[in-house]
Amino acid sequence: MNKAKIIEELNRHKKQPYLDYRLKEETESFTNKLFYTLFDVNTPVAENLDILAEKFSQLVDLACWDLERPCTKVWDNYVSCLPEVLEKLNLDAEAILSCDPASLSIQEIYMAYPGFYAIAIYRLAHELHKQGFPLVPRLMTEYAHRQTGVDINPGAEIGKSFFIDHATGVVIGETAIIHDNVKVYQGVTLGALYVAKSLQKTKRHPTIMSNVTIYANATILGGETVIGENSVIGGNAWLTASVPANSTVFHTPEIKIKTAANV
Repeated sequence: MNKAKIIEELNRHKKQPYLDYRLKEETESFTNKLFYTLFDVNTPVAENLDILAEKFSQLVDLACWDLERPCTKVWDNYVSCLPEVLEKLNLDAEAILSCDPASLSIQEIYMAYPGFYAIAIYRLAHELHKQGFPLVPRLMTEYAHRQTGVDINPGAEIGKSFFIDHATGVVIGETAIIHDNVKVYQGVTLGALYVAKSLQKTKRHPTIMSNVTIYANATILGGETVIGENSVIGGNAWLTASVPANSTVFHTPEIKIKTAANV
C-alpha cells in the first residue's frame, strides 16, 4: 500500500469529527493555572481570574458544548464557588497534617502530597461538573489521575476534611458519597458491584459516613452499601454489604511460614 493510499485509509477511519485533542491540552493548562491561582503566593488572583475566564471560554468552544445558559453566567457561578472550595481544601490539608506523623509542615502537604493534589483537582472539577459542563471536569480529574495514581470521578460527593494517604491506586466512583472526616489509604476502591450501561442513572457506588477510616487495598462495592460512622475497615477487606456504625471490619489472611525443617 503506497503512502497516498495509507493517508486515504487513515482519513476514512477517523470517524470523530469533534475529537480535538487541543481540548485536553488546554484543560491541563487551565487546571494548572487554576491551582496556582488558589495556592501560589506569587500568582496574582485578580489578573489570573481574567485569564482563566478567557481560557474557560476557549474550552467551551473546543468542547462544542451546547449551552443552555451563557458561558459568562456559567463562569461567574463557578468563580463564586471558589472561596468555599479553597476553604474546604485548607481543611483537607489540615486534616492530613494532623493525621500523618510523617508530615513535617503544612507547606509540605500543599506541595508534595499527591493525595492532596488529587483532592484539590477533584474539588475544582466537581463544582464545574455541577454546572452541567461534563467533559472538562472529567479531563481535569484524569489529569490528576495521571500524575498521582488517584482516580476520583468528578461526580462523586465528598465532605469536609478528607484525607488520602500515600494515594496511589485509590479509585472513587461517580456516585460515591463520602461524608466528613474520612481517611482513605492507598489502593482503596469505592466501586460498583458490576458494570452495565443501563445503570448509568442509578447510584452504583457506596456511601461512607463520617469519621470512617479505610485501610490499604480495601474494596467496598455497591450503591446500597453504607459504611456506618466511626467504623474502621481493615486492609484488604472486601465488602458488598452495609456495615453499622462503630464497626471494625478486618480480613484475616491464611499465612504459612516455611522453615528449613518442613520445606
